[in-house]
Amino acid sequence: MSHSTDSEPDGNAAYGHKPFKRSRSHFADRITADGRDGWPVEAGRYRLVVSRACPWASRALVSRRLLGLEDALSLAVADPIQDDRSWRFTLDEGGRDPVLGIAYLSEAYEAREPGYPGGVSVPAIVDVPSGKLVTNDFQQITLDFATEWTALHRPGAPDLYPERLRDEIDEVMGGIYRDVNNGVYRAGFASGQEEYEAAYHDVFRRLDLVSERLRDQRYLVGDTLTEADIRLFTTLVRFDAVYHGHFKCNRSKLTENPVLWAYARDLFQTPGFGDTVDFDHIKQHYYRVHTGINPTGIVPLGPDLSGWRTPHHREQLGGRPFGDGTPPA
Repeated sequence: MSHSTDSEPDGNAAYGHKPFKRSRSHFADRITADGRDGWPVEAGRYRLVVSRACPWASRALVSRRLLGLEDALSLAVADPIQDDRSWRFTLDEGGRDPVLGIAYLSEAYEAREPGYPGGVSVPAIVDVPSGKLVTNDFQQITLDFATEWTALHRPGAPDLYPERLRDEIDEVMGGIYRDVNNGVYRAGFASGQEEYEAAYHDVFRRLDLVSERLRDQRYLVGDTLTEADIRLFTTLVRFDAVYHGHFKCNRSKLTENPVLWAYARDLFQTPGFGDTVDFDHIKQHYYRVHTGINPTGIVPLGPDLSGWRTPHHREQLGGRPFGDGTPPA
C-alpha cells in the first residue's frame, strides 16, 4: 500500500491488473546520532508522517510510542483515502498539515528532489526547517529509532533491537517480511491465478511456522518485545479486517488460529500497540482506495472487533514485555 502507490491518476485501479512489486525506498538517508548523512538526531527537528491505515507506517507509530519519542518527534497523520496525488492532509484544518504547511506529502518529496517521478509512500520523515523529505526507508526507520535515537528515549524504554539477538531477529523478520508482511500484498494484488496461489501458500506456510514458534514462548525472539514482534503485529492486526477477504488470504481467519490470535491479543493489549490502531482508517483505505480489487468501494461492516480485548492468558508463558524497562505512560 505505502510503497506501491502510483502517482499517475487512478493508479490505484491498476492493482490486480499487473504483477505486484514492492518498490525500493528511494530516499534512504538515515537520521543518526553522529549525523553522518547530514541528518543528526535532534529533538523537535523532524516530523513523522504516517497513515494509520498502512502497516509499514504503523511500525513507526508503535516504535515511537514504546520508546517514548512522542515529544521529540512530532506526528502528522494522513487521510486514509488517497486521491491521485497520494497521501493528503485533509484530516487537518484547512486541508494542510499545521507544522509543514503542505496539503500533500508529495510536496515534501518535491522539495527534496524537484521533478521526483516515483511513488509517495509512508512512513516518511520530513525535516521541518527545510520542508524536505529525509527518508521513506520503512525497513530502516524503526531500527534507527531503537539504536540511533537512544539519547531521546524515555526512561525505562525497552531495547527493541538488542545487539546479542540481532542476527536471530533479522532472520525471523526476513521470513515474516517476505511471506507475511509482503506476502498478503502479493496475494491481494496478484494478476493471475498461479501468482495468487503461490503467495497464498507462502502466507499460510509462514504463519504455521510462526505459530509453532510462539506455542511455547511469548515473543518471537528472546523473552521480551523486539522489532520482530512489531513487524508481525502490524500485519496480524489487519488480517481479518482486510487481508482475509479483500486480499483473498482466506484459508483461515486469525481468530481461528488459537496461538496467533492469543499472541495478537497479548500485543494489542500491551501499551504502544492497540492504542495506535485505527480499524476505521484501515478499512476505509483498503476497500475504498484499491478500486482495481474492490470496484464498488463498499466497505464491509465486519468483522466484530470486541474479541481484541478478551483475556489471552499468554502471561502464563512468562516473558517480560519491556525487559528491565517499563511500559509507556
